Amino acid sequence: MTSLDSLPLRADLQGAAPYGAPVIDVPVRLNVNENAFDVPEPVVRAIGARVAEVAASLNRYPDREFTELRTLLAGYLGGVLAAEAGESGSGASELAGARIRPEMIWAANGSNEVLLHILQAFGGPGRTALGFVPSYSMHPLVAQASGARFVGVGRNADFTIDPAAAVAAVREHDPDVVFLCTPNNPTGTRTPLEVIERIYEAARGIVIVDEAYAEFAGSDFRSALHLLPGRERLVVSRTMSKAFAFAGARVGYAAADPAFVDALRLVRMPYHLSSLTQAAACAALEHTEELLAGVRALVAQRERLSAGLRDLGFEVFDSDSNFVLFRGAADPHALWQRLVDSGVLIRDIGLDGCLRVNAGTERETTAFLEALGAAVEQEPHLTDGKQG
Repeated sequence: MTSLDSLPLRADLQGAAPYGAPVIDVPVRLNVNENAFDVPEPVVRAIGARVAEVAASLNRYPDREFTELRTLLAGYLGGVLAAEAGESGSGASELAGARIRPEMIWAANGSNEVLLHILQAFGGPGRTALGFVPSYSMHPLVAQASGARFVGVGRNADFTIDPAAAVAAVREHDPDVVFLCTPNNPTGTRTPLEVIERIYEAARGIVIVDEAYAEFAGSDFRSALHLLPGRERLVVSRTMSKAFAFAGARVGYAAADPAFVDALRLVRMPYHLSSLTQAAACAALEHTEELLAGVRALVAQRERLSAGLRDLGFEVFDSDSNFVLFRGAADPHALWQRLVDSGVLIRDIGLDGCLRVNAGTERETTAFLEALGAAVEQEPHLTDGKQG
């Protein structure tokens, strides 16, 4: 049988490991930050109707510029800006629409493909991408896939970013691309707009603000969308996978200067968003209220997770996402396995003493906390001794 070593693989990919979370069939799966709630039935019907409309024309290529989807995404992000600015009344939608225009929107098959397009356009061989670690594990993989070198810069002990240290690192490494994830995965921490501004001012290259979990953040969270005017090297990436309960549809998107969007057209594959994907996403965006209703319930379960973990004696990091990072495992993988044996799957992210669990339904939260409590009581060696 042919092995990978016998193939003429690129030198920079030799010895690399692909992205992947364990896929284990257990009753409670809280390991990949999915939305725990099914797509509501009225939205399912709307998606079905939209898909049926385009089914007869699948012999034709899809709209290469995903015009309707781009318009709906611009409207959604304009609404985000208006809500964060506290705008209301008849002038709010007009003002928001002026800020985020359809020509500022890019979309692809999940936010990972959006990030890949950006790295293909602005990264590549001989170029450098920089990120603040720990952070989303796909950032270095996407950089590597484009042929760029990835440089990881450490965060503070509480996983925030020190502005002065960040600026110094950007000036030292002079990256072509900077990744900023807020709320950050896997820590749940946010990066204030002032810090993003300082990093952007220090950077020569592209600054990507990955806001995949922004809808789960507190009411005082401010999106980097506010920073887009006058910053042609800034791009804000988001996804429909999390808050919109649309992970299976694979729809990610970004907002940036129209010239930036033009650059991404140079590297995307022709007709990269299928007619079916566009139809489903448009139907979902026409039912935003129903889909985002689950966000409030997930935030409530996130807070319940945090409280329950603290009651069990674990250190819990404040989270603005749909997951919680907690510390206190003497052997994280052994504790992870103990939970799997109890029918609960969470994420061992390889961070010292830490595990990550995403918010689920009320039943799933209960199952996790009960399984973890039993593990702490029955096998105390799995923790660092501070529990109880």
